[in-house]
Amino acid sequence: MPDENEAAKVALVSGGSRGIGAAVVLRLARDGWDVGFCYRADEDAALRIEKEATELGVRVLAVRADVADAGQAKAWVTRTEDELGPLGAVVANAGVTRDRALALMSDDDWHQVVGTGLDGVFHTCRAAVFPMLKRRTGCVVTLSSVAGIHGNAGQTNYSAAKAGVIGFTKALAKEVGAHGIRANVVAPGLIDTDMTGALPDRERDRLLGVVALRRFGTAAEVADLVAFLVSQRASYITGSVLEVHGGIAL
Repeated sequence: MPDENEAAKVALVSGGSRGIGAAVVLRLARDGWDVGFCYRADEDAALRIEKEATELGVRVLAVRADVADAGQAKAWVTRTEDELGPLGAVVANAGVTRDRALALMSDDDWHQVVGTGLDGVFHTCRAAVFPMLKRRTGCVVTLSSVAGIHGNAGQTNYSAAKAGVIGFTKALAKEVGAHGIRANVVAPGLIDTDMTGALPDRERDRLLGVVALRRFGTAAEVADLVAFLVSQRASYITGSVLEVHGGIAL
């Protein structure tokens, strides 16, 4: 079971049907958290994760919601609290990529990525943090990326969104710390998900050449850090950006 108090065993995870989000759902379920997660389109994947997490002995609620839409995000948060109970942790993970050189980037490429990856964090956290303030307890983990710290060619939209997540979370940590709420950022590097799995072999080999550990990370390794941050073991950590990148920045 998590190390939080009895009123704080419900976690919210956006983008929980695949990749890092799915790994977070399953990791928190193993730690005894009831989990409400959202997904945008892939119902089959969401139902598989919901079933797998439920089999770990916790309550799980999968809801179709696009966090880029403020109304949908708020409705999802409200339904999760109504059905599972007061939130103890929020993991804002949902994100998409539309990689393209800036000169070729369309308005839609920009708005899709920023809408999900940054606006979605704002919509989710605004809806979830307000009741936490009343209870004076809770924690928030947002998912950024090394692209948000160092930038990445062909990803001006994604890098901007992920840099915004860092600024948002640091400001939030300052804003809510006195109310007993912590907020931290996890910034993964090259993680073996369906996004990186689509890369050509030559590009994967090139990227591995700049990673000190000479391998891609796993979604489970990122989820382990998230699980730590939402636990009492991280009770004095807030406003921090923790990178999980195997030494890519060295």
